[in-house]
Amino acid sequence: MSNQLTRFLNQYHPFSALAEHQIEAAFTSKTFKEGEELSAPGSINKELFFIADGVLRIVIRNEKGNEVTHYFLKENQFCTILNSFHNQVPAEECIQAACNCEVYRINRNALLNLYKQVPDLQTLINQITQQALIDKINIRNIYLGQDSASRYRLFMNRQADIARRVSLTDTASYLGITPQSLSRIRKQI
Repeated sequence: MSNQLTRFLNQYHPFSALAEHQIEAAFTSKTFKEGEELSAPGSINKELFFIADGVLRIVIRNEKGNEVTHYFLKENQFCTILNSFHNQVPAEECIQAACNCEVYRINRNALLNLYKQVPDLQTLINQITQQALIDKINIRNIYLGQDSASRYRLFMNRQADIARRVSLTDTASYLGITPQSLSRIRKQI
């Protein structure tokens, strides 16, 4: 029986029952509570995550020591800090659960071995990851040049499913405004 990961992958490329079994055996399921880190800043990302349920956020600390949310990821998306994962260098960012989450995870070495067993998987994951990066850039570009209220309206229109599940503090951080300003904007809208 297929799990959520293999059902997702099969939408793009049909895999044999054997390949599905190999994929499912290589990934393990883990749950994280809101606020828990899946990877820490300054560490090398050694895992690739597939989000089965919940929202993850990519976070960095600015020069003042405040957390800044770079991006949110939700169900049926892969997540890692790509530069750290691929080049095995420490990441400035961390991955954090923005709400309670369930993910399928695989470490880098196991993924490289899985690519040998299921060669089409590497091409597929690379294509999915590239499209996710394009989507991320497009979403972030929409917010450029907008005032705070407009950014919030766009977030509510384009990423409403995420907005309903993450804290207002995380939303404010993502939109580049203070939680107090976000509260005022929400009252006005």
